[in-house]
Amino acid sequence: MIEKSLYENYQIDFSDNIAPATDDILFVFNDERELFLTDDNELPENLDNFNVDFCLFIGHYNGKKAFVVNVETSDSFCPLQEVYEFNHDLYHIAGKAVLVRDWYLSHRFCGRCGVRTLLDEKDMMLKCPSCGQVHYPRIAPAIIVAIRKGDELLMAKHSYHDNIRYALIAGFVEPGETIEEAVHREVLEEVGVRIKNLKYQRSQSWPFPNSLMLAFTAEYDSGDIKVDGDEILKAKWFKKDEIIRYGSDISISDWLIQNFIDSI
Repeated sequence: MIEKSLYENYQIDFSDNIAPATDDILFVFNDERELFLTDDNELPENLDNFNVDFCLFIGHYNGKKAFVVNVETSDSFCPLQEVYEFNHDLYHIAGKAVLVRDWYLSHRFCGRCGVRTLLDEKDMMLKCPSCGQVHYPRIAPAIIVAIRKGDELLMAKHSYHDNIRYALIAGFVEPGETIEEAVHREVLEEVGVRIKNLKYQRSQSWPFPNSLMLAFTAEYDSGDIKVDGDEILKAKWFKKDEIIRYGSDISISDWLIQNFIDSI
């Protein structure tokens, strides 16, 4: 996963009244949230050949103005996960851009009264000029935890994953609960065991679609593995040599797994 801060090369700003010029940076997305890249894996130099739905100035990247652009097209572009594999820096800022794109696309019109919203001049929010409702970008906090029992790591096979590999326990934070409570609840619900010595590690923005991943480690306390057969199909304890790794280190999950392996 990316270690450096988003803000090393990026200064945040917003406007829907600034048009891109030559040498500006253009993050062009289709309806599938895929990023347009040229045959040389570069961003486009202009918008001449696109049917633009909207274009937003989102700040400065490497000293240049950056824009997120939504276009109407049936063409397939490059999935963000693939961008990461050949250009970490580009993926980093594109992940920010696509979240801004999603927010603006969803709230251009007020969900309460239907009137077109206005972009605030100072804060990242859209405000309805009619009823006063404000619309902030949606971020969904989610937990992920590496649970250890001696020299083994607990992993589960999720029904919503396309691949056959096992993964760490993860889930969304529910309204009214703390992130610590969310970890204990998710673990008990998904695999039927209780944990102890819960420790927060770090976080990661995860734009698939709009999560903030909060990573923890914990130790096994009690209980036998019991899965629901619906969301979780299987779960078991793995020694480090038994873990099948993903081909990419894009996620905080891989970071947690690697830390477990390195600690044995």
